[in-house]
Amino acid sequence: MSTPPRRILRITGRDTHDFLQGLITNDITRLDAGLVYAAMLTPQGKYLADFFLKADGDAVLLDVDGDLADMLVQRLTMYKLRADVTIADAGLHLHRGTDAPPTDALPDPRHAALGWRAYRDVPPQSDDTDWAALRVAHMIPTSGVELTPDSFILEMGFERIGGVDFRKGCYVGQEVTARMKHKTELRKGLARVAVSGEATAGTAITTDGKPAGTLLTRAGDEALAYLRYDRATGEMQAEGATITRIQ
Repeated sequence: MSTPPRRILRITGRDTHDFLQGLITNDITRLDAGLVYAAMLTPQGKYLADFFLKADGDAVLLDVDGDLADMLVQRLTMYKLRADVTIADAGLHLHRGTDAPPTDALPDPRHAALGWRAYRDVPPQSDDTDWAALRVAHMIPTSGVELTPDSFILEMGFERIGGVDFRKGCYVGQEVTARMKHKTELRKGLARVAVSGEATAGTAITTDGKPAGTLLTRAGDEALAYLRYDRATGEMQAEGATITRIQ
């Protein structure tokens, strides 16, 4: 399956690290150890965009879904104010793989099964990796499917996949995220389900006729779903399929 289009931005300027640290869900100091996976949220704690960050000398590369890039640049520019920060296209292309990593690659921080990522000035060759199947197997959300403007990142498993740091200090949306972590029990969230029968992504899932969630990325007889946990304890229905929670 082809790799979704990505845009690689380069962020430069003496305030780059402090600027990003005050906006993203993860700790920018982790760049010293490799790629950092993070998100940017609304002040209400809802998802805006997720991305990877990579040290590039004194600059930072930002790897984001192409459909979100313009919005993200606009939002970053809104917060920039007088900070010495410049955001521009890097002119680079994402390369990915699950084989032995080349010397210019870094491991995907979300899960070892997702292999490596590298950034080069030439387009990647065709890729037959079934990334959707890997995401389903390891419960990895993706933008535009599991991650939408209504998403809360803790419901989407960001703590499990290393996309949020609860010790780094303040960032936009931090108060809501911290409250969900420490003061509430999640009642909804991402799950891996077995699918027996025909059902397409976006289909409503029900239990005894009551809304139980939504079917999302499907790969063979398994899928990701957003579920109400209290209604996901037995067999569920979606179109002509029977849905059963695995994880």
